[in-house]
Amino acid sequence: MNKQLLSAAVSTALLAMAHGAHATNGDQMFAMSAAQAGMGGATVAQAQDAVTVLVNPAGMADLGITDVRMDLGFGLLNPPREVNGQTSDSDWYMMPTGAAVFNVNNRLFLGMGLGGISGMGVNVSDIYPGMAGNQPVVTTKQVFRFSPAAAFKVNDALTLGASLNIVNQSLSMSFVGGGGAQINLPQNQQFGFGATLGATYKINPKLQAGLTWVSKTDVSAMEYHTPTGTTRFDMDIPASVAFGLAFKPMPGLLVEADIKRIFYDDVMNRVVVTNPQSGMPPALAFGWDDQTVYSIGVKKDMGPMAISVGYNYGKSPIGAEDVNANLGSTAIVEHHLSLGLTRTFSDKVSGSFAYTHAFENELTSSVGPANTIKISQNQYNFSIAYKF
Repeated sequence: MNKQLLSAAVSTALLAMAHGAHATNGDQMFAMSAAQAGMGGATVAQAQDAVTVLVNPAGMADLGITDVRMDLGFGLLNPPREVNGQTSDSDWYMMPTGAAVFNVNNRLFLGMGLGGISGMGVNVSDIYPGMAGNQPVVTTKQVFRFSPAAAFKVNDALTLGASLNIVNQSLSMSFVGGGGAQINLPQNQQFGFGATLGATYKINPKLQAGLTWVSKTDVSAMEYHTPTGTTRFDMDIPASVAFGLAFKPMPGLLVEADIKRIFYDDVMNRVVVTNPQSGMPPALAFGWDDQTVYSIGVKKDMGPMAISVGYNYGKSPIGAEDVNANLGSTAIVEHHLSLGLTRTFSDKVSGSFAYTHAFENELTSSVGPANTIKISQNQYNFSIAYKF
């Protein structure tokens, strides 16, 4: 039994390091800004701000700008979580975001955006309190993405967009491995590259469609130089595809519904470790499944104020049979409800705030030791926009 628990602890620590973000859809943030969060992440068809660069670059043509729009903001993520009843000591994380879009002419738009797409970690003093001694897991992860982008209006109905995705991933961890030895892998940073292709199409004055495809981000292998050599493994970021419909039944009212598929199985089913340290398995069988995410948002303009409500659902990519290999991730939240406010201060300046609550979800292993993971989530987003 102890060997089973320690083996699970090793997989747990590595996954916590690699996917400790506990973000709302698996390990990915469901929204990158306050305006997007207020719509429940349903922003593929109708751009809400310049941060559309990081979601659907074709949306840059729908911002109604004469010259430039800039959006700066940050988010605060509060994800209380437990592993076998033991709480993590780290419960607050900051997620900065910024983007700018430039109207080159009537058809061409250029932009760039930067945001934290994943981050945090865990800090649990003892994930197996029933065993002798402590089995701590302390991890840190930060993933930031920078995307230069372009959008081109083919005609009054169709706009095409594309971006280059440049990612910096930083990982570190400390955990108790097999045999009770403390394993420490210091902070390591690697770059990765991918791309996003997007399109929007105006079906009629009241209905618009959006489509976006994000390639897998190929991140260089994480390498940790240790006294026994270099431990190495790949931890790439999954591809995704999303489709949305935005409906404007009357002036000042927007309803959008999106569906998104995240291909976790390709990168998080089984991860091979080269030269594992003593106590580390040669392959990490995380067993993540692909995830389908549904989101819907409603936004109502009321003079200088706009109010939005959003709902987002994605079935956990972790099943009960995979809990013991994912004790450090707790990335199992499914239902999310958002409320957003936008206030226009002048012709050029506006500010936005959004609050999202991810309802508590608990999952107990169906095989081997009956370990339990649990998480809920609160997210606060703030941003300010300037356009002219």
